[in-house]
Amino acid sequence: MAKTAPRRSDQLADKVSEVTGKVQGSQAWNSIFRPGSIFRKGYTDSPRNRSYVIMNSVLYHLHPVKVKRHAVKVSYTLCLGGLSFFLFIHLTVTGIFLMFFYRPTAAQAWDDIYALETAVAFGLLVRNMHRWAAHLMVISVFLHMARVFYHGAYKPPREFNWVIGVMLLQFTLLLSFTGYLLPWDQLALWAVTVGTNMMGYTPVFGKQVRFVLLGGFEIGSDTLLRWYVLHVLMLPFVTVIFMAIHFWRVRKDGGISGPL
Repeated sequence: MAKTAPRRSDQLADKVSEVTGKVQGSQAWNSIFRPGSIFRKGYTDSPRNRSYVIMNSVLYHLHPVKVKRHAVKVSYTLCLGGLSFFLFIHLTVTGIFLMFFYRPTAAQAWDDIYALETAVAFGLLVRNMHRWAAHLMVISVFLHMARVFYHGAYKPPREFNWVIGVMLLQFTLLLSFTGYLLPWDQLALWAVTVGTNMMGYTPVFGKQVRFVLLGGFEIGSDTLLRWYVLHVLMLPFVTVIFMAIHFWRVRKDGGISGPL
């Protein structure tokens, strides 16, 4: 019995190796894992394959080849950019949860919010997490831009990325403002009334912008629906595109920070 055990284990190892080789050599496997991947059949540790691993990996490719020594210090960046991105992901997850219990109509919006807080398990907790994360994201994005400005990280060749950052700040404020109307309470209605009246005094096209945002001349059901679509679809979609450009430019401009 002692002699047959190694033979069975060898046969099992050979069988596993044969199956693994067939799977790694299949067209489906090669279409998923690009050349140079450690999961590809026949991978060897060489400078060319190591470069392939970096170039074909989204996670590795986000980071530049060289990073300045001061840029990796937490005390320099305070992780404000990463914190802003984390809060955006957090808002997306909690927002999807809230969408299951909310109907954007004038007759049902407030009742849904009330039911969410009183009848849904962890509803009040998730809503408060969403609300406070929105406030924190506004603060973190503002502090992140202040850090970039005072450290001179907006200087050439990063001036274009600074413009993208300004646009992201505007989208963050718009996301916060459009979400303000959704509870459909007195505080939200009067805040939106003041905000849209201020927009109406914009030169040349102010009245047209106010009409489009309200869906008419006064706040009503069309206003709630339009701001709901802006809050959960249009603004997040545009924000994700600008965030992708922002991260890509950080990678291409040589790192997460500028000159000291």
